Amino acid sequence: MKILARGEKIRTEELKLKLSSVVCDLKIIDDTDLSSANLNDYDLIFDLDFDEHPEQLNFYAVLTIPVIVSCVKTQLAKAVHDYGKKVDCTLIGMNCLPTFINRELAEVSLFDSTSTPKLESIMQQLNWKYKLIEDRVGMVTPRIIFMIINEACYTVQEGTATLQDIDTSMKLGTNYPIGPFEWANKIGVKHVYETLEAIYNDNHDERYKICPLLKTKYLKRESF
Repeated sequence: MKILARGEKIRTEELKLKLSSVVCDLKIIDDTDLSSANLNDYDLIFDLDFDEHPEQLNFYAVLTIPVIVSCVKTQLAKAVHDYGKKVDCTLIGMNCLPTFINRELAEVSLFDSTSTPKLESIMQQLNWKYKLIEDRVGMVTPRIIFMIINEACYTVQEGTATLQDIDTSMKLGTNYPIGPFEWANKIGVKHVYETLEAIYNDNHDERYKICPLLKTKYLKRESF
């Protein structure tokens, strides 16, 4: 199985780990190589930064192979709508944010529900367990985790507890492997903020209204 992948290094390294038990020929490229690569030579493409570069659909739409794209900050439907042309490839959304790729269960969505048999075939070839979810901004797991991180920010901002206290209590009290602030740093504050912003703009649910502390960290490009 020939696989092509593009994306920031932290994500491509995580994908390598996820594919470590799969017999495949994996090639990793950057954006500048897309125009010169013969994409149809591959059996599967991963675009791990698609959220940041949905314009890459210009390369993928005409393909006859499956394309798995990171689609947490937007919907597949929105990306295709903005593209404005017919999409021939089997377009699959996946939660490809850092720390979410190399998990036991892949969280995926489809642009076209008739592609379900193709999705099942791909996942069988990869030997991946997966959960098919609705094509919505934020998917499922990021919504939950990022809302917890956001609420933790409010707690620190209000002076109810310190950042260290919250991380420790979540690990000891709820058996989380890492605390919300530790997790935010591993994911990247940028991704947490931008995902929450996209969810809030999508549904205007107050649960996703971004805490000023998180916004400040994002604007200053700081970690917790």
